[in-house]
Amino acid sequence: MDQFDVDFYQSDYVIDDTTPGIYDTGTFVENSRQSKNDFSQAGTFSAITHHAGVPYEPAYSPSFHSEQNQHNESFEDEPPLLEELGINFDHIWQKTLTVLNPWKPADGSILNETDLTGPLIFCFALGSMLLLAGKIHFGYVYTMSILGCLGIHALLNLMSITGVSYGCVASVLGYCLLPMVILSCCAVLFSLQGIIGTVLAAAIIGWCSFSASKMFISTLAMEGQQLLVAYPCALLYGLFALLAVF
Repeated sequence: MDQFDVDFYQSDYVIDDTTPGIYDTGTFVENSRQSKNDFSQAGTFSAITHHAGVPYEPAYSPSFHSEQNQHNESFEDEPPLLEELGINFDHIWQKTLTVLNPWKPADGSILNETDLTGPLIFCFALGSMLLLAGKIHFGYVYTMSILGCLGIHALLNLMSITGVSYGCVASVLGYCLLPMVILSCCAVLFSLQGIIGTVLAAAIIGWCSFSASKMFISTLAMEGQQLLVAYPCALLYGLFALLAVF
């Protein structure tokens, strides 16, 4: 029996086929790694060959460059931000000089603009000067300004043929408020409740109403009607003068 086992397990059978099979896990993994390394080396070599040759140049697109040039030109042609907001410092200065010098000829094209930057500044300056004099009248200043502009706007539309916008009326009346700011500055320095204050307030009221009526006459071509326009303007500025005096 022992001899049979020895003869059974000892044989001359030899496997000549050394090709790895699909079930040889170790050999299969090693071959996979080798193929990956070969692929990565080939890709690296091709990339090096590509960069070592002629450099890459993107395709030229005329439409893209033309659109970009048009965008740059349109951006350069855009007006400044202050001009888009309607703020022109040159026109503001010209209107201020027209108010300070009532005998200076008024430019109707400039006065017809609805510029509210100067009026807002002068209204705030008037309220600030009254505040320095111990009078908190910001609400009265803005309320009377709005109601006064509505009244003058309705009156001028009835008197003129062409008509006028509310913004133009508010702009002219606001700029002509500058002499009233001077009166409020005087109220900070000394009391206006006296003969001197009364005369000064009357002069300032006449100054404001004369400047405003001159601007309205130049803008609306209402020759011969300056006194009719100056009277309601004097009533409006008289209310501001009462705030400064009392």
